[in-house]
Amino acid sequence: MKIYRNFIRAIAVGTALSSITACSNFLDEEDESNFTTDTYFTTAAHAESAVNGIYEPLVSITNSGFGGGTWMMLEFATGLANTSLGQATNIYLVKDLINNSDNGYGSSFWTGYYLGISRANLAIEKIPEINMDEALKQKYLAEAKFFRAYYYFGLVRMFGNIPIITNSVDLGSDQLYPEQSSAEAVYDLIVNDLKEAEGAGLAWRVGSGRVSLGAVKTLLADVYLTMAGYPLQKTENYALAAAKAKEVMDSDEFGLFDTYDELHDPATKNTGEYIFMTQFAAGIQSGNWQPGILPYNLGISAYSAQTGGIFSTNAFVDSYEVGDKRTEEKQFYFTSYSLEADRNSSVNLGAPYIFKHFDIEANEGSAQSDLNWCLYRYADVLLMYAEAANEAESGPSTEAYDAVNEIRQRAELVDLSGLSQDAFRDAVRIERIHELSFENKTWYDMVRWRKAYNPETNALEDFVGHNFSYLPNKALTARELLFPIPTSEMQNNPNLVQNTGY
Repeated sequence: MKIYRNFIRAIAVGTALSSITACSNFLDEEDESNFTTDTYFTTAAHAESAVNGIYEPLVSITNSGFGGGTWMMLEFATGLANTSLGQATNIYLVKDLINNSDNGYGSSFWTGYYLGISRANLAIEKIPEINMDEALKQKYLAEAKFFRAYYYFGLVRMFGNIPIITNSVDLGSDQLYPEQSSAEAVYDLIVNDLKEAEGAGLAWRVGSGRVSLGAVKTLLADVYLTMAGYPLQKTENYALAAAKAKEVMDSDEFGLFDTYDELHDPATKNTGEYIFMTQFAAGIQSGNWQPGILPYNLGISAYSAQTGGIFSTNAFVDSYEVGDKRTEEKQFYFTSYSLEADRNSSVNLGAPYIFKHFDIEANEGSAQSDLNWCLYRYADVLLMYAEAANEAESGPSTEAYDAVNEIRQRAELVDLSGLSQDAFRDAVRIERIHELSFENKTWYDMVRWRKAYNPETNALEDFVGHNFSYLPNKALTARELLFPIPTSEMQNNPNLVQNTGY
């Protein structure tokens, strides 16, 4: 725990130092005590602080309050989420299929992820010049390349053709007004970065929460699986995705938690099922999404802000199979809770709220969450493997069945068996939607499948033409396969072309 908390503090310090070096190009100082990118990168400690700063953009994505939260954009785009927030315009733009380039969530993703990329670029440029232990140098470079890949992976899926920037940029740079690159070119960069990170000597698991070999291979499996689907349709990558996921499975470093309670227990962070997480620590850098997942002003929490920002639609929770443990009270969802003023009394919440992200101790006492935010967990790997192997092998193998049934056994559901390739494909996809709900996975899956989930029929339908259950008279169109490039970016860079339909 001490190592973990020191890492959180180091991220904050690294972020501050990254901000200093980012500003250096605008200064014209002769005082050698001032940091610039030319004078700063001289020691191993400088390399560490530069890399720590690359982690920071993960944090702001989870911020949640009366304006909703950036992470919620990807959930409302599925049609499976609801809200009690009347004033959160960004939510309704997405939820009601009236999105436009002024959406603040999209702008936060774009600027935050490109900030991470710029910091990664600077680290990749400057760290090789530092005289330091070579093994440690390679690990820091691997972390920087992992993050450059991670941030580009998010951007290319959300916004499509985007600028590729691989060098640090100042006011005199040729890349100050970059043109967009094809999605395929972005994926080529992502794969290359991750392959280089794979060979850097990272440990399979890192207890402090730093980038590990397990995280690199899991992200690469996800990238291959996405490339095999739309829009690239490089179906040969199904075999690559299955093989990479299998490496994670065969490492014996990860495994499913026995209970769902462990998914939101601060004591389990960076252990067991968790492969990679955004790091938080109560009292230092507290988990900041709790207000967004609390019912609006029902008095169940020690948090002063209880916004009702996001919860599941009733139709979605009802779509789980009968007897699915995940839908039992206080497993994945909760519909009642004790009152903050009297823990012996309970209130009906009026909707299924998200319990898998709920910090009990923080809500009942400190209002300082010690939970991490999960980016990848082992259940995701099992489902990636089952889906990819089914496609690569023209049907489900015993190992593919074993992978998805491990998920179902924890949910106390009967094993899948005897399915055709098509039936197994649909079953695994629906299992992903149910298991990984509200973890920023489902919209990405819908886009690469070109399929949307109908909770009322428990079936996948063509994405274009699909109706959200609460919008029966308005269907998804091809424009909803991407988000709009933010208005500010379009105004600042005349070389950008807006996505079709916005």
